[in-house]
Amino acid sequence: MTTHIERLIQQLDDSTGPSYDARAELIGIGPDAIPAIIDGLPSLDRFGQLTVIEVFEEVADPRCGPALIALLHSDDSTVREWAAMALASLEIDGAIEPVRRAYRACLERATPPDWTEPDGIRWALTELGARSTVVPSLTARLRTAAGADSPGWPSAHFTAIINDLADHAQLILYSQFWRVDASRTYCVSGPGLDWQLDWSAPWGHLVEEARAWSFLEATEAPVGEDVFVTPTWIDRTDLHPER
Repeated sequence: MTTHIERLIQQLDDSTGPSYDARAELIGIGPDAIPAIIDGLPSLDRFGQLTVIEVFEEVADPRCGPALIALLHSDDSTVREWAAMALASLEIDGAIEPVRRAYRACLERATPPDWTEPDGIRWALTELGARSTVVPSLTARLRTAAGADSPGWPSAHFTAIINDLADHAQLILYSQFWRVDASRTYCVSGPGLDWQLDWSAPWGHLVEEARAWSFLEATEAPVGEDVFVTPTWIDRTDLHPER
């Protein structure tokens, strides 16, 4: 059985097809496969490591915690991001400080805060209870009024939310739009504005620039009673976290 598991692990790097079957079989084997996967992880390339993270999340064995923490030091940004998110989703004990260090490393590399790696790591820190999103009172009330099952805020309130966040020194990074019909919720395309901020500028300037871009987005965004918006925003402390 061990030899078979080792063969499956080596197939995880092959994105032409074998990786997907190997992934499914390893998930089916479950916790019995975890020690061998941990041992084989350093021999895998980027694709194999990302697939291993998926296996770890599906099997949900806490023994994978140290291996995920080690992946936070990967040379690949997506591997680091996925590892941080897996640590959070699996609620691995002792993950907070390593994930915090991974986020500080992002800032030290001058990775823009709206790129996927810092975004994913902030999500992980929030899930781990190490980061709190600042939600101004009006924004909170409008979300509550939308209902517990809502994918976001009604699009009719988008400009009010933009102002409320900016007035409380919160910087909107981007917004996602959703349409809800009788049977499903699905993503819909927004204006697709590709704004770029000069992250060396003062915080207040960044907030106002993001407000202006968000207003422009609001004028071109999809509208309707069945359309919702989910803005993603950060606080100044996300650029200057405590050490």
